[in-house]
Amino acid sequence: MAEARWSDRGTEVRVVVAGSGPPRAARRLVTAELAGLDRACGSRWGGSELSRVHRALGRPVPVGPRLAELVGAALTAAELTGGDVDPTVGAALLRLTPPDGGWLPVCGSTLRPTAQPDGWRRVLLGDGWLAVPATLLLDLRATARAVTARRCADLLAARGDGGALVALGGCVATAGPTPRSGWRVSLDGLVLQLPDGALATTRAAGRGPAGPIVDPRTGRPPAPVWRRVTVAAADPVVAKALSVAAFVRGVEATRWLAGLGVDARLVAPDGTVRTVGTGPLTGPARPAPTRPGPAPQRLGARSAAAENDRRLQLLVAGDGRVES
Repeated sequence: MAEARWSDRGTEVRVVVAGSGPPRAARRLVTAELAGLDRACGSRWGGSELSRVHRALGRPVPVGPRLAELVGAALTAAELTGGDVDPTVGAALLRLTPPDGGWLPVCGSTLRPTAQPDGWRRVLLGDGWLAVPATLLLDLRATARAVTARRCADLLAARGDGGALVALGGCVATAGPTPRSGWRVSLDGLVLQLPDGALATTRAAGRGPAGPIVDPRTGRPPAPVWRRVTVAAADPVVAKALSVAAFVRGVEATRWLAGLGVDARLVAPDGTVRTVGTGPLTGPARPAPTRPGPAPQRLGARSAAAENDRRLQLLVAGDGRVES
């Protein structure tokens, strides 16, 4: 296996290719994808596609497939977590951390400083166009690197003769055949053998590429129940969404994650570790679960919250992924 590590725009990058492809080619591919991510939503000078959408003050704006994919994944993460991971918390984030890292886009509108719960429902994403209300500011950091890690892993696996692992900061994605001993991933000083799928780690009170965490219902950081949360899932976007949502859910996070059937490792501010599940984060890797059957077409009397949890369980257990 070939491995490469480097830093790109403040993000630690690790790429492992199990086939015969040279690591230099893998590095070029990932670097190009990160540059594409920056052009879509991360330009420090306000020249990104997302900046242009905000300057339109709610009018529909044509967007490319990269930004559409990023926004689609962010909106789906908001839906699946019941609004816990809402990409429209940009105004609150702007208050908490001025955009010295270049991730928050320039906006020509007057932003409301108060919380706007379920703001994600007001974002309109169509076939090749995007409209964001003038009072909202999108921040895609919660899921953007997970989407990019997944994309890079898929591309590397497709062009080589073996599997690939791509880690962008706390987001780890794999694709293609898994090495016999699994993928080696370091976490909290431990070496895990990841059988397949993805891992995502979210840390509290961070600045830079990861950004701080905001409760969409209050516009403020959640109570300091957790210092770091890692979740394993079939898809990196799902894993990242769940790890962020765990901070928002606070003391209820362990029970919620256990109900979804995921593996998770939650570290409290005093260093106390809580684990959920029996997979790579808590012990030996377990066999992949059986793929669930098709989802029912009607909800009946089931609540929206319960349906969100059911959809998450399907994504975690199978090989499904968050679609844009």
